[in-house]
Amino acid sequence: MASSKSKAKNGGPTGKNSSPKAREAARRARVEEIRKAEQSRERRMRLLTLGVTGVILAGLVGGGWFLIDSAQEKEEAKAAPVDGVKSWSKLSQNHVAEPVEYKMSPPVGGDHNQVWVNCDKQVYTKVVPNENAVHALEHGAVWITYSDKAAKADVESLTDLVNKTTYTFMSPYEDQSSPIVLSAWEHQLKVDKASDPRVQKFLDKYVQGEQTPEPGAACSGGMTP
Repeated sequence: MASSKSKAKNGGPTGKNSSPKAREAARRARVEEIRKAEQSRERRMRLLTLGVTGVILAGLVGGGWFLIDSAQEKEEAKAAPVDGVKSWSKLSQNHVAEPVEYKMSPPVGGDHNQVWVNCDKQVYTKVVPNENAVHALEHGAVWITYSDKAAKADVESLTDLVNKTTYTFMSPYEDQSSPIVLSAWEHQLKVDKASDPRVQKFLDKYVQGEQTPEPGAACSGGMTP
């Protein structure tokens, strides 16, 4: 009786001497095996692609909601009233060359010089002319003033705040009834400390706020005292 080795050598189902039918069956089995392996690989790739896409979409959706929430918070901050703000209405806007006697100190509107004071993150260590400052308020800037009653630490804190806030400027101002005053066109807030939370609320609401007579007007290209 022939050994199994001699059978494989002389004509097993996959040997050289196997019948054409056996060889075709073996070929088909191999093709099927390859096809199933390819399908499995494609399935894995689809699952991986879906997973990565899901992560990306989740990030985009999450980021989108974050941006929407941030925008809503900013709009709500602008709409919310700020406690303690005093307001005036229908102040004149004429350009004049002579000094103006204002109804409030510091002034928050009225006739003013045709040249505005530079008001984009500007910190002045000496007095700013009222008439030029008022023109900056007309452009949507907020003017922060302080008297000699303001603490040195508060002046430093306000300086840092102005340095990072567009459309703001700051200067000393002795003729005011509070250590610190924030002025926008037709609106004013008096506080004792820079840490008062209303300071940031005032900036959020009035820097280029709805009260601005000339929104988008330049805060540079004016005069520097």
